[in-house]
Amino acid sequence: MLLTVTPTALPEVLVVEPKVFGDARGFFTESWNEARFNETTGNSLRFVQDNHSRSSRGVLRGLHFQLPPHAQGKLVRCVAGAVFDVAVDMRRSSPRFGRWAGVELSAENQRQLWIPPGFAHGFLVLSETADFLYKTTDYYAPQAEGAVRWDDPTIGIEWPDVGKAPQLADKDAKAPELALALSFD
Repeated sequence: MLLTVTPTALPEVLVVEPKVFGDARGFFTESWNEARFNETTGNSLRFVQDNHSRSSRGVLRGLHFQLPPHAQGKLVRCVAGAVFDVAVDMRRSSPRFGRWAGVELSAENQRQLWIPPGFAHGFLVLSETADFLYKTTDYYAPQAEGAVRWDDPTIGIEWPDVGKAPQLADKDAKAPELALALSFD
């Protein structure tokens, strides 16, 4: 099999590990194959936008999501450096509402994370810099954008210590706590 998929503590959020073929010359991996991904995960996805960000150690991006009718699923990976990647269940009708799952993604481990619509997403850069790629199932729509506070104690994300306070965008620093955040359902 060329793709291994493992559920996280949030069963809809999946760690995706493509098969990596390596030798003395380097490596080759198929980072995306729609038919294989959909068959392995039981999804039927179409990605419409790719995004690329570069950030330095201690930058924390998130926790972001988009509401219907522009809800986004994201398949994310780190192609240079390392990040701690997090998904938070934002579906009020879910028994896991407000719970989180976190996974280290790095150029070395080549893992990807599938975050379906209904979940907030964010990451903290662990390395000196990190290049991060996102495939999304809907286009960016600022009018549908939502966020939840990265350090909300009711969520209780256990962010790794990178030796300094997280660097946040102004909108992330001002994001509402879970009780006041927009949500699904």
